[in-house]
Order: sequence, then C-alpha cells, then structure tokens
Amino acid sequence: MSDLVLVLTALEDVTADMVISALNEHGVPVARVDPGDIGNGLTFGALLDTGTPVWRGRVRTPSRQVELEEVAAVYYRRPTPYVSRFAGLPAQQRDFASAEARHGLGGILNNLNALYVNHPAMVTRADFKPAQLQRFTELGLRIPPTLVTNDVAQSRAFAAEHGAVIYKTFRGLPPAEDGRAGAIWTQRVDPETFDDSLTVTAHLFQAEVPKTGDVRVTVVGHRVFSQQITTPDGALDWRRGNWADLDHTPVAVPGSVVSALQDYLASFGLVFGCFDFALTGPADDPAHWVAIECNPNGQWGWLPDSSAIAEAFALILSGKEAVFHDDADRPG
Repeated sequence: MSDLVLVLTALEDVTADMVISALNEHGVPVARVDPGDIGNGLTFGALLDTGTPVWRGRVRTPSRQVELEEVAAVYYRRPTPYVSRFAGLPAQQRDFASAEARHGLGGILNNLNALYVNHPAMVTRADFKPAQLQRFTELGLRIPPTLVTNDVAQSRAFAAEHGAVIYKTFRGLPPAEDGRAGAIWTQRVDPETFDDSLTVTAHLFQAEVPKTGDVRVTVVGHRVFSQQITTPDGALDWRRGNWADLDHTPVAVPGSVVSALQDYLASFGLVFGCFDFALTGPADDPAHWVAIECNPNGQWGWLPDSSAIAEAFALILSGKEAVFHDDADRPG
C-alpha cells in the first residue's frame, strides 16, 4: 500500500498549502482534492463486495487520479460545501443534489481505511461549545461561569449574580445574501437591554474573566505550540482588530494543562485542535489558565510558529510520528 496523503480542501487554502509543502519536503506523495468540484471537475467510482470490506476505486480530477486503496492518511481541512456546487439550481434540486453528493461521495471519502486529521464526524461532534465546556470541567480545567438560555429572567439573574457579563455566538455570523462575510465578536452586554427578543434563539452568556492575556494553544498529536496574544488596545476579543498588529510571545503551558488537552482530544477522537485560554495571572500557575473553547478544525497559519506546526502535521500524516491517545503511549 502507498503512503499517499489525501488533502481534502478548497482550491485557495494557505494553511493546507503549508502542510502540503512540508509533506513534499519529506518526499510523501500528496493528492489535493476538493469534493465540492463533483461534476465535470471531479468524477469517481467506488466498489464494495462481500468479503472485501474496503472501498476500491478512484477519484479523478483534471490533474490527478487517486486510487482509494492507496490513501494512508486524510487531511480534512476546509473543502467547499456541496451546496455551493449546486447553488444555481432551484431549491429542491439544490438540496437533493447536495445531499446525494454528501452522502455518496462524502460517504466514501469519510470511510477510507486511513488515518484522519481530523475526521469530519469527530469535528462535528466536538464543534458544540456546550460539549467543549463540559469536557473542560470534567478534565479539571477552569472555565468561566456559563449560561446557555433563551430565558430573559434567567439571563438577568445570571448577570445580577456575576456582574460583568459577555455574550458570544455559538457558530458565528453566516455570509449575507450577497456573499459578504460578517462577524459578531465577543462583547460585553448590558442586562438592562434584555427583552423578549432574547427568547427567539439560544444565547451563550459568560461571566467576564479578569484576564491578563490570551493564549492560543495548538496541539498536534503530542506536540504543543503556544503563543500569548496581546492587542494594542487591550480589546476583549483579539480577533476583531488587525491581526498584523497583534503581539505574539511564546509561553510554556503547565504540564497538567497539557495533559488535560491531550485527554480532551482523545475523548473526542481528534488528532489536533486549537485551544483558546484566558490568563488571569502568572502563566506558570495552571490555576490561572481559564479554558474558553477548542476549534477542532482551527486556523493556525497566521501564527509565528506555523512552520513548526505544519511540520508536526506532516510527521503525523506521513506516519513518521504516532498519534498518542493513551497515557502509556505518550513520551516521558
């Protein structure tokens, strides 16, 4: 069997480019495919029969032919949604065609005899903030007191108990009808503004943490990369400004926090994740690390140590470094 790495992502993906470059440096065969190209830009066929529980066949693009049996690892990044491929169809046809593509082609690509970083089903499972916060507490990490609700009275009572309260979205703001992107940043809220409009949908409120800084921790297998992030204006949400103006400083993650993060990934069946923390004091004390969230398919290409992170991906995907999911398997 070949050691082919299949990269599933859109055409323009700088982060995937970095991983592919690192794999090329290791001499590992790589095929880049966007499942959203299904149609003339992508054809496929896969066979399964009794006694041979492995899909056999191939995926063809104008530039590549991928034999499914040769795929040893899959880097699942950010492929184009199937619905975008059929956006020009009437609604019923669009929904039917995209669902068939997702369950057909996606069903094949998501069930290869290969290592996934990360498997899309595991990403979906780990993408819910309530599940993330619950798992953090189960693993002994601090979190901000949190309320998920659409109840006005509970929201006001929570604010009265905790004082300064912030609001954040679960999934972010989808693109507008004209395709333009928008964002709703983490923000302080005034409980005096709470009214019946709050009942329309779910809201996530948290007690504001008196933080001294923010930390982004990227974990790939047993490798941990951590940067403290400082904004020029001390913004509550560092994502809302110009990322080029952010200051990054490497910071050591306490051992107990590292262990918790590796256990976190293992519990969700993940190989990698991007964790956000708020620091409330000296970084060498784990009690000052407050877990905010984990993006199981997060961005890291903008970080100063992105080259080292790409190398860590390449080592995992090429099979040159194992994925450690049990304490007995971990080094040290």
